[in-house]
Amino acid sequence: MRRHLPPEPWSKVALWSRRFAIFAATVAILAIVLGRLGALDPASALASLGGAMALALIALLLFCAACNVIWRTGRRGAGAAATAFVIAALTLGYPAYLAFEAVRLPVLSDISTDVADPPYFSFSKAAFEARSGFQPPGLPSRAREAQRPAYPDVEPIVVDLDTDEAYALVLKTAKARGWTLVDKRPPGGRSGDGHIDFIDKTLVMGFDDDITVRFKPLPGQTRIDLRSASRYGRHDFGVNAKRIAAFAEELQSQLDAR
Repeated sequence: MRRHLPPEPWSKVALWSRRFAIFAATVAILAIVLGRLGALDPASALASLGGAMALALIALLLFCAACNVIWRTGRRGAGAAATAFVIAALTLGYPAYLAFEAVRLPVLSDISTDVADPPYFSFSKAAFEARSGFQPPGLPSRAREAQRPAYPDVEPIVVDLDTDEAYALVLKTAKARGWTLVDKRPPGGRSGDGHIDFIDKTLVMGFDDDITVRFKPLPGQTRIDLRSASRYGRHDFGVNAKRIAAFAEELQSQLDAR
């Protein structure tokens, strides 16, 4: 008569680790999707995402405990623990990158190609309505100086075009970047300056960020200054500087294609 040994019991810690990891990923995905759809306001979406990060951290702690239990007792659950680790690590991957950027970069959420005299955002009724009543605040000059060593490549763009041509080129470039037009003032008047405001969406959460572009005529050229500001949070994790750099690259591509 053959005797069958009962299977080794499961590690409950491993199972709970997997449950926490799956729940954390689900909450994170829902926070992002609902935030992008506008079903959650930004504060609630960020709070939900923060809760998901906390759950993912708990899942990692339980994973460590499960590894210890499985090693000592030989219980089943290595696969569940491994699954928990992968899901929790993926959930925490992007926030970990942001944490690294937060340490590496200065606490800024408003970047301009002109530190001394940054472009202003339009105060027109059309701009006010397009921003749903929001007006980007200013930034003290002392705080803005911190961007110089952090983003030395964020500089004014000078093109060998007259102001009207540069104005049309910027509108074309902004459309290619997917920016939403808020307000515009074509070059002209005594100064010859021009001005355009846009809104762009953040990559993950889809929050609105504000952009303004200023045109200044030069002899045979036009100087283009950009200012990009985040609406939420004190730290932009380098997003605004990257947005300006990406715009400059796209504008050069549009210029080369003329």
